[in-house]
Amino acid sequence: MTRILKVETTPIQGQKPGTSGLRKKVKTFKEPHYLENFVQSIFNAVGGMEGATLILGGDGRYYNREAIQIILRMAAANGVDRVVVGQGGLLSTPAASCLIRKRKAKGGIILSASHNPGGPEEDFGIKYNSDNGGPAPETITNAIYAESQNIREYRVTDTADIELSEIAEFTIGAMTVEIVDPVKDYRKLMKTLFSFKKIKKLFKNGFRLRFDAMHAITGPYAQDILERKLGAPKGTVINATPLEDFGDHHPDPNPVHARDLFDVMFGPDAPDMGAASDGDGDRNIILGRGIYVAPSDSLAVLAANAHLAPGYENGLAGVARSMPTSCAVDRVAAEVGMPCFETPTGWKFFGNLLDAGKTTLCGEESAGTGSDHVREKDGLWAVLLWLNILAERQESIREIMKAHWRTYGRNFYSRHDYEAVDSTAAGNLMATLEAKLSSLPGQCFEGETIKSADNFAYNDPIDGSSSTAQGIRILFESDARVVFRLSGTGTEGATLRVYLERYVSDPEEFDTETQVALERIITAADQIAGIRSHTGRSEPDVIS
Repeated sequence: MTRILKVETTPIQGQKPGTSGLRKKVKTFKEPHYLENFVQSIFNAVGGMEGATLILGGDGRYYNREAIQIILRMAAANGVDRVVVGQGGLLSTPAASCLIRKRKAKGGIILSASHNPGGPEEDFGIKYNSDNGGPAPETITNAIYAESQNIREYRVTDTADIELSEIAEFTIGAMTVEIVDPVKDYRKLMKTLFSFKKIKKLFKNGFRLRFDAMHAITGPYAQDILERKLGAPKGTVINATPLEDFGDHHPDPNPVHARDLFDVMFGPDAPDMGAASDGDGDRNIILGRGIYVAPSDSLAVLAANAHLAPGYENGLAGVARSMPTSCAVDRVAAEVGMPCFETPTGWKFFGNLLDAGKTTLCGEESAGTGSDHVREKDGLWAVLLWLNILAERQESIREIMKAHWRTYGRNFYSRHDYEAVDSTAAGNLMATLEAKLSSLPGQCFEGETIKSADNFAYNDPIDGSSSTAQGIRILFESDARVVFRLSGTGTEGATLRVYLERYVSDPEEFDTETQVALERIITAADQIAGIRSHTGRSEPDVIS
């Protein structure tokens, strides 16, 4: 007989869960009752778990399997009817969104710290996605946080672990646990969006791709779709086996942590295309032979060419970008006459627009793009859309980028990350900068005159909700721009992100190296915010 236990506990101490859920060091999640408290807080805040179906899985990082067993026992004790789990406990974040929508589930619990490192001494994370497949809105995340501060007991069944490696069904009390192929339904969805026939022909004709799965979750997905279904040569996908510590690497697809891929793509025998995805499979980078496609540029190119793929052949309802993302996609939207929405950072803000049919394509500067096929950004989807475009246009990535810039001009763009900055120092920098916003217009830095300065606020056009203090924007008379934000994705200190942008319409300037093109904007940003004086840092940790 299955016993249901009510365990007395105390509230969670620590930071308020951010937009992507709760992220902490593994050792914190392994403290007595810590994970259980947060999971019970999800069940309490969301409510209506009796008879519900939930999706459960993660990116395979350290503690993933143990956490799944705990969550399954708690789900049974809270009256959940069925939990669908990816085989081995694995599910990419976009695949989890796909399953939530296909199964019409109550929601899903995703175990990941996204692009953060994994391992016994590294990071773990957990978040709840709603029934539309997307990250829970603030009303739910705030309710989860409130529950976590007042929790006094949690419910759990007294049962043994179940086998996660078999595709089968098990029972925990009255609850069914269904172990499924994590790739199958996602692959079926991709086949409805892209011409597998044309992409397969592209590979057959000798097109070479190097996809770095970074020992993270997209390895099995990329091998199945790219190599087995589309005919890319075996070995196209490298670092394909998900590892608990990501091979002791940082699974973030950027020029620093994907350095080996960049070296290959800028080397003497570079393949036609390079790509990578992150820990949980929702981010991507794209490279051509000798060229890096900045995420903001990638969003713009996809918006301009999406109609070449079957799933988007009727055009886009609109596009949306996070505020720090460059304005390159705005120029595409203006040219074709479709709406372009500017939202705060965080994929949840795109959900209402997608659900309302106001937009089809969304993207953010931190290497995330996606569409209305799911309610998460989707790294492998972006790679497949690029491949479909390349198969149709029969041009190289460099040729496509050059043609795009000739049509729309080039938005030189870069993000400078200052990681693990002392939280007090970072907070003082932002507070000092905000205090002088009203005095900045008209001032000149490095020959650039400030046109406007504000702390971005967003009024959701669908539900009327408001979000304030979403990042400080500095707009210059030349249309160059600097944005300052503190990111909540790390687990130690604060990450200061500085976004730099400069628009150029003269083709003779298109080939300028990005950091050179942005040189005076970089200097102006330091002068305006006092980055060195506040943080003690002379240069960023990551430039992307």
